[in-house]
Formats: sequence, structure tokens, C-alpha cells
Amino acid sequence: MREDVIGRANVEDTPELQSYYEALGKLETAALWTVANDIEPWEPKSASIPVVWRYKDLRGPVLRSIELVSPEKAGRRVIYLNNPGRRGVSAAVGWLYSGLQVMRPGETASAHRHAASALRFIMEGRGAYTIVDGHKMTLGANDFVLTPNGVWHEHGVDARGTPCIWQDGLDIPFVNAMEANFYAVHPDLRQEVGFPVDDMSKTWGNPGLAPASGSWSKPYSPLFKYEWGPTYEALLGLSKSAEGSPFDGAMMNYINPVTGGPVMPTIGAAMQLLRAGERTKAHRHTGSFLYQCAKGSGHSIVGGVRLDWEERDIFCVPSWAWHEHVNASERDDACLFSFNDLPVMQALGLWREEAFGENGGRQSA
Repeated sequence: MREDVIGRANVEDTPELQSYYEALGKLETAALWTVANDIEPWEPKSASIPVVWRYKDLRGPVLRSIELVSPEKAGRRVIYLNNPGRRGVSAAVGWLYSGLQVMRPGETASAHRHAASALRFIMEGRGAYTIVDGHKMTLGANDFVLTPNGVWHEHGVDARGTPCIWQDGLDIPFVNAMEANFYAVHPDLRQEVGFPVDDMSKTWGNPGLAPASGSWSKPYSPLFKYEWGPTYEALLGLSKSAEGSPFDGAMMNYINPVTGGPVMPTIGAAMQLLRAGERTKAHRHTGSFLYQCAKGSGHSIVGGVRLDWEERDIFCVPSWAWHEHVNASERDDACLFSFNDLPVMQALGLWREEAFGENGGRQSA
């Protein structure tokens, strides 16, 4: 028998079966063979579709929200990204949420915490800061900051700064699917800063070094802020000293400096550099990715769809979609920030990857 027949349901409908199904329904049950082909596919079939959200289109509406709602009334002034295939769960791709948050000078958002893990990637503006469990961090363009599961955190922009926009990334759809989400506002609406500004970066942000005294046993990275300058410098060094990945160019993962693992238990993040004129090979993997162009321009082919991108544009790669990346410039490099759900895939034993063969077939990556 053919592979597409073996083990698959192929039951012809009859009046007797219809009556049987109705009787089962009254018992809050159903026959597996009526849904087996949908819930147990031969391979992953993502409901998400490839999308690119262009910053030049979004920036105006995001700034417009400043005039329409305050952070106090809105809770968080955010315009979220809605994948056409995931609108029912407010996801940008798979089980990942993303949105663009804007604040103007002098504004602060109330301190809060939630079961969902979160990150921020700064897109534009001066004077932004985040306070996480009493640790205040100043933020600049392309800085990456964590607000892990369950920690008090708040955001603001210094009165002497400029309007700031950043991308939020959270695992809200995943946590909701697990029916495990909680949300709370700080009883004082604000938290006190109990440490020197940027203390976590100064303590944990030294490559190859860790403080000899003290310990860190929490399940997320103590390095709440990953600065753009050192990140780009590291990528340049890698790009000049090694070939890198044929699928992702010179790519580095943001890591927990204590464990060497992902920054948070449910969300991973990375930055990759595509050399001038570089075109990667196509591959696919389980797990969903949200990309933001941090530098340069180019395009990606995702599931057969070409997505052109430039600085600050955001695009998604659904799980198990073939994809490849191209740097459009023959002179300058391009950098892509991304966050993903790979820690979940790997922890549950669901990670799988394939390369696209030269003859158009599939081969193990």
C-alpha cells in the first residue's frame, strides 16, 4: 500500500455512521477516525503564514496611538502583530506574540508581572529604560532586554529623551494554550530601584567571566540587557574567522551566562550577520521564528514567498517552512535579530531540522 494510505482513516460516510456519530456526540465523545488525518499529519502543518510587517507602514499608526490613549488607560500602549492564520490567539507566528510599544518622554507604565515570558528589542529613540525586579537598565537602539516570567517590571522614557518604540515579544499564546497565565499589577504601581543603574550588565556582561562571589539559580539569564555594540562586534569577529552556518550565516545565540543555555525557559533569541552579497541555503525546522532587521536590507524566501525587508522591518518564519535569507547589498553586511520557541521544542524532544537538497529533495541537516 502507498505511504499516503497506510495508517490513515478512509471510512466512507453512511447514514448509519452519521447516526452513530450523533449518538457519540451526546456522550461528549467522538470517533478518532473522523479527525485522525487532521490531528496526526505526516508532517507539521502550521496555521501561520509568512508575513512581513514593514516599519515604514507601521511607524505612523504606532506614533498616532500616543495622541489617542495614555499608558495609564491602555495598560500598555501597544500595536500587536496579527498573523492571518493565528488571529484567534493574537499570535504573530505559531504560539509567539509580538507588538510595537511606544512611549514619549516623561511617560511611565505601571509595574506589573505575568506568567508569560517577555523580551524587548529597541527600535528607535533615546532615553528608554526598563526596571526588572529593582534593576534599572538604560536602553538604546538594537539593545535586547528580558522581562522573565513572574518578575515585576515596568518601562519608561526619561523626560529628556525622545519618543521610543520597541518590539515586545512574549509567549502569551503558548502560556494561554497551557491554561497557565496570570497577570498582576504592582500594589504601589511602581517598584523601587534597589541597585546601581545597569548593574546586571556590569556584573554578568563580561565575556568569558563570571563573578566569583554570589550565585544565580533562577531559570532565566541574570544578564537582563544584551547591548547592541558588543553583539555586533562579536558577529563581525565570527564572520571574519569562521564560515558560519550555511543556513543562517554568522549567527550567535543570546545565552544565559550561567548555564550557556537559552535566555529564558520558553523563549530563545539570536542575532545573525549576513555578509555582503551572502545567500544562505534553504532549510526548515520545527519551531517558530520572528525576525527583525537590525541593520541593512535584503529578502527571505519563506514557504515559497519572497519577503523583502529593510531596517526595523519584522517578518515571520512558521514552523516547518522552508526558508533562506539573502543580503541585498554587495558592500555592506546585514543583521537579523530573532526570537523563537526552540527551548520548548528542544525540552519536549520535538526539535527537528532538514536541509533542502541540491537536487530539490530533502536530506538530513
